[in-house]
Amino acid sequence: QVQLVESGGGLVQAGGSLRLSCAASGSIFSIRAMGWYRQTPGNQRELVASITASGTTTYAGSVKGRFTISRDNAKNTVYLQMNSLKPEDTAVYYCKMASPVGLGGKYDYWGQGTQVTVSS
Repeated sequence: QVQLVESGGGLVQAGGSLRLSCAASGSIFSIRAMGWYRQTPGNQRELVASITASGTTTYAGSVKGRFTISRDNAKNTVYLQMNSLKPEDTAVYYCKMASPVGLGGKYDYWGQGTQVTVSS
């Protein structure tokens, strides 16, 4: 069983920065892709950023140039550096460990989420 624990959320003014962290238990972190998602009430959970085991990153268009995803395999941790925050970034942010390639979502793991609130 894998446990993911997010931290680093909070309240910040527009234009400010936050860094989210997601610490993973277990020994499989380094060989699994990781992602950050966010969700607001009444909306679908959306992919914000992802990073493969080899370090390839992807970003939602709305955050490209402002957010950076990274991973530290020695610490079993994935990060989301969020700069130039906007009120529309307000959401609960979730960390995900992706299933191996070819196996769909059967072996996905999710964190509990951390609230990010950006005030105008």
